[in-house]
Amino acid sequence: MIGRTLFFYLSKRFSRWILGIFLIGAVLVFIVDFFELMRRIGDEEGFSVAQAALLSVMRTPSLTERILPFATLFGSMAAFVGLTRRSELVVIRAAGVSIWQFMLPPIIVTLIIGCLATTVYNPISAWLKDRADLLSVELFGREQLIMLQTTQQVWVRQRSDQGESVLHARRVANQGHTINGVTIFAFDRSGEFKERIEADSGTLEPGYWNLHGVTSSIPDSAPTHVASLEFPTRIKAEEIMDQIAQPDAVSFWQLRELIDRAERAGVAAYPYRLQLQTLISLPVFLASMVLIAATVSLRVSRFGGTGRLVASGVAAGFVLYVATEMARDLGNVGIVAPAIAAWAPGIVATLLGVTVLLHKEDG
Repeated sequence: MIGRTLFFYLSKRFSRWILGIFLIGAVLVFIVDFFELMRRIGDEEGFSVAQAALLSVMRTPSLTERILPFATLFGSMAAFVGLTRRSELVVIRAAGVSIWQFMLPPIIVTLIIGCLATTVYNPISAWLKDRADLLSVELFGREQLIMLQTTQQVWVRQRSDQGESVLHARRVANQGHTINGVTIFAFDRSGEFKERIEADSGTLEPGYWNLHGVTSSIPDSAPTHVASLEFPTRIKAEEIMDQIAQPDAVSFWQLRELIDRAERAGVAAYPYRLQLQTLISLPVFLASMVLIAATVSLRVSRFGGTGRLVASGVAAGFVLYVATEMARDLGNVGIVAPAIAAWAPGIVATLLGVTVLLHKEDG
C-alpha cells in the first residue's frame, strides 16, 4: 500500500504540473483575447488599454474552462516524464508499489480539481462573464444583448441618431419575437433622460418593436396611456435567441432552474441538460486524462523518444477533442441523450486507458 509521504509527494508534483500548464494556457488566452479586443475596437472613443485589459481579465476564466482537460493531460504527461527521468518511478516500483497504487494520487488530485472546477470555478467564471458583458455595454455603447442569469431577464442597449435607449424585458418567448414585462429608458444625444416607456408586451417586427398596453412617462409631465406604440430597433430575433442563456454562460448552480424554466416555456432544454451533465462528469473526464497520459508517456519515456511522447500526447488530445465535440453536437440537438453525450467520452477514455495499462504494465 502506498505510504502517506509518497502519496502527498506525488499529489503535489501532479498538482503543480497540471495547475502550472493551466495557468500558462490562461495567460495565452488572455493575451490573444486582449489583442483581438484591441483590434476590434480600433479607435473607439473613450476606450483605454486598461479597460481592454480589465475586460479580457473578466472574460478569460470562461474561455479557459475548456482547456482544463488538456492541461490535465499534458501536465500529467510532464509529471510522469519527470518522475521517470529522475529515476523516482524506478525506485517506487522497486519498493513494491504497483502502477495502480502510484496512479491513485494523481487520480484523486484530478477528481478534486474537477469538483472544484464545477462547483467553484464555473460559477465564478459565469459571474465574471456576466460582468464583462455589462462592462462592454457601458464602454462601447453599441446595441448589445445581455442575459441576467439569475432572473432570465433581457436587456438591450442601442444607439441611434436620436440618442440611446435601454430596453428591459422580463421574459422572451416565440423564438425571440415576443417579449413581456417591457420597460424602456430613453436618453437624448447628450445622455439626459427623456422618457420611460412601460408595456405589457411587445412583438418584434422588421425594424421596430410593436408594443402593447403602453404607458409613457416624461419628466415633469403626467403619464400617458396608449394601446400600442412602435419603438425602433435594429436587433433581430435570431440575435436574441443566440445570446439568451448560452449554456456555457450559466452557473452550474443555476442550470437546473434554467432547465425547468425552458421546459415550462416549451424551449428545447437539450443544450442546458448537456452542459449540466458535462460539468457533473468533469471530474471523471479529468481522471481519464491521467490514465491516457500514463499510456502515452510511461513506456515511451523510459527509452527516450521525447518527440514520440509529444506526438502521442498531441494525437491523444486531438482524438479526445474531436470525440468530445462530436458527442456535444449530438447531445445539443437531442440525437443522443445529454447524459450519454456528456459521460461517454470520459468513460470510454477511462476504459481505454485501463486496458492499455493492463496490457503494458501487467500483461
